Amino acid sequence: VQLQAFGGGLVQAGGSLRLSCAASGRTFGNYAVGWFRQAPGKEREFVAAISRSGYSTTYADSVKGRFTISRDNAKNTVSLQMSSLKPEDTAVYYCAGVFNVGIPTIPTDQKGYDYWGQGTQVTVSS
Repeated sequence: VQLQAFGGGLVQAGGSLRLSCAASGRTFGNYAVGWFRQAPGKEREFVAAISRSGYSTTYADSVKGRFTISRDNAKNTVSLQMSSLKPEDTAVYYCAGVFNVGIPTIPTDQKGYDYWGQGTQVTVSS
């Protein structure tokens, strides 16, 4: 599966932004999808992930209550709605996918994902 992330930009603190991850190539509904981010000088970190069906989601503590992940398998897209943004949310955001049929858990470690899209820059100004 090929993934492409887009929707990043510059936003003021307290604002909102919606990222999208578009998939192509294979049956998207067979893949769990996660969002990760990497700030300058820091390691890539988990942000949120969603199950194949969309019924299960998981979030990093740092974004819980502010970010919402969702998916539309008919449109082969996964979205990350980001609200109440903070300067520390500034990073390059990546979406990633893994074939997840028959696996009850959603990976939260980047090593659990096989397919990666290019990143999209999110900058939150104070």
